[in-house]
Amino acid sequence: MKSVVVTGSTSGIGLAIAEAFAETDANVIINGFGNADEIEAIRARLDGLGKGRVLYHPADMTKPHEISDLIQTAVEEFDGVDILVNNAGIQHVEKIEDFPPEKWDQIIAINLSSSFHTIRNAVPHMKRKGWGRIINIASAHGLVASPFKAAYVAAKHGVMGLTKTVALEVAENRITANTICPGYVLTPLVEKQIPDTAKARGISEAQVKSDVMLKFQPTKEFVGTDEVAAIALFLASDAAKSINGTHISVDGGWTAQ
Repeated sequence: MKSVVVTGSTSGIGLAIAEAFAETDANVIINGFGNADEIEAIRARLDGLGKGRVLYHPADMTKPHEISDLIQTAVEEFDGVDILVNNAGIQHVEKIEDFPPEKWDQIIAINLSSSFHTIRNAVPHMKRKGWGRIINIASAHGLVASPFKAAYVAAKHGVMGLTKTVALEVAENRITANTICPGYVLTPLVEKQIPDTAKARGISEAQVKSDVMLKFQPTKEFVGTDEVAAIALFLASDAAKSINGTHISVDGGWTAQ
């Protein structure tokens, strides 16, 4: 029975991925912020989906010692981390000259550095077991840029580089490291950006959806969280054992332009 850790998994893409792995009978640790009762309801629902156990760990992704404890919990409860999914992420939309330095630091910590800390702590256990999958959720913004998102784009480009480096280091240990690069997925994180983007650009919220977010997605549709989860399941499978140090884009053609 595989053990899976998914950061930022109390909503959106992370929750869809945790759900997908729970359905495969894996042991899963979910993580993220939110109302305690709501999180317990999510945990209990996921726990009932398969034969594995589902636990919740409240690690704050800006705190390395808490991230270390998250991985240690997986080791103590499930003898390691077989599949690590780094999904935690936040966003802030602002002109570079008005971008708050504390927001820059927070986004780099959560969207980039947290992946370094989880990987650093999980890899020894993957090596011990001679198998592992590291799946980092980057973004189309790991490949291309958009204005007003300096920290997010920088962090996601960083995730791409981190993934490639780790992939080369662990390749002989039957461990792979890859990124998934979604375009716009209608998650709570994206919905929260809509009013901020409208304000930054001086347009309506409806225009943000049609003219900003979906402007670059040739399909003119948001990506489904279930689509991203399906790719994570594939990357964790034996069929993907030779896919290493690369990315899979799921962006409706955005980065083909």
